[in-house]
Amino acid sequence: MREKLQFYIDGAWVDPAGGVNALDVINPATEKPMGRIAMGSAADADRAVRAAAAAFPAFSATSVKDRLDLLGAIASEYQKRYADIAAAITEEMGAPAWLATQAQAALGIAHLQTAMGVLQHYKFSELRGTTMISKEPIGVCAFITPWNWPINQIACKVAPALATGCTMVLKPSEIAPFNAIIWAEILHAAGVPKGVFNLVNGDGPTVGAALSAHPLVDMVSFTGSTRAGVEVAKNAAPTVKRVHQELGGKSPNIVLDSADLEAAVGGGVKSMMMNSGQSCNAPTRMFVPAAKMDAAAEIARAAAESMAVGDPNGNAALGPVVSETQYNKIQGLIEKGIAEGATLVTGGPGRPAGLDTGYYVRPTVFANVRNDMTIAREEIFGPVLAMLPYNSLDDAVTAANDTPYGLAAYVQGAPDEARAVAARLRAGQVNINGAGPDFMAPFGGYKQSGNGREWGDHAFAEFLEVKATLGYETAAAAE
Repeated sequence: MREKLQFYIDGAWVDPAGGVNALDVINPATEKPMGRIAMGSAADADRAVRAAAAAFPAFSATSVKDRLDLLGAIASEYQKRYADIAAAITEEMGAPAWLATQAQAALGIAHLQTAMGVLQHYKFSELRGTTMISKEPIGVCAFITPWNWPINQIACKVAPALATGCTMVLKPSEIAPFNAIIWAEILHAAGVPKGVFNLVNGDGPTVGAALSAHPLVDMVSFTGSTRAGVEVAKNAAPTVKRVHQELGGKSPNIVLDSADLEAAVGGGVKSMMMNSGQSCNAPTRMFVPAAKMDAAAEIARAAAESMAVGDPNGNAALGPVVSETQYNKIQGLIEKGIAEGATLVTGGPGRPAGLDTGYYVRPTVFANVRNDMTIAREEIFGPVLAMLPYNSLDDAVTAANDTPYGLAAYVQGAPDEARAVAARLRAGQVNINGAGPDFMAPFGGYKQSGNGREWGDHAFAEFLEVKATLGYETAAAAE
């Protein structure tokens, strides 16, 4: 049983301002508590923000070498705690141990290393004629992060913020908080100066809202649902702070007529269902040529049924979804798909056979889905695939773009044709033929999938203000 009833503020673990308001953290595989945390208040958020504000003048003045050394120390300490991070993620949000080790925890170190690589060559100033263009740290940053890829979303915000000289307060998801607590321990062991990084656990309406609205917070970066992102933006608006958001998605996956149907459909199913479908960029709407729908549905059936669901500490491909709330939402949407007339290919309501305890969902595939059906419109965030037929490529592109979201998109088929289709898709990141991750590729969305970008050098811009100093040099000196 894990327990952490303190917050990390100003370089130390401190008691909550108003006494401990404890929350049980539930293991989704057992439906039983696996730990307890304290839930913070606006007073705790204020204390953390003020610590970050006090630390900003000195930390923002550190050299690039100082910050490179600091990131290197964090990466070293992270490697020491790598197994602890992976185990916490498995226990608190249900990611299979292999996924937590090979992907979830791996992303934390990858973002640290990427930030170090960018920082080594990043130009923070440039003389244009007689004017100096400078990029300066924006100030105090508030980070509100989700439970689905928790250490990934922490690291991809904290690493570039530290690299650019910002100070910060993190509010991780209260559903999966222990990986964040280990992260705070890592930063402390690495020697991050007091006040530069602070952590306050709590919920969105209390701590998240207090951070978003705080007048000493210069920038808030939020990852989560579009609904919650709207509230963050509203809370931030009166202080006109910068708001960065990575929100929901309903990503299309267009299987072209030229694609290898077996590879494209089978790979698309497995990509979509990884992490039990709990990925904002998951390819949840698969568009296939209408004439190939029956064949594609059979391939999808086989792929989905090959994905064993079970104990995340075993060898299962899929673990449980994160919570009872999430489980019930997914069940309701599966039932909605059936009621609205989509063809249930495999899966369906209820738990997989033999799994009576735990928030396990049957890998589910629907065929012959229309783009106006609920399962094609709403983000399900579970292992549920909607397959939509198309008669012409123009129809496929139009339907793919007919969504309020625009986080990611996928295209499978002949490279030249796939590139032409990718250019027409309204999404922040397009994946052609199952390309692997690129940590220098900007990640973020169009439309209601958010604003701003994370990952690589594009992430640095989110944490920098641009200053123009006119007359920095005389005209004669500039010649």
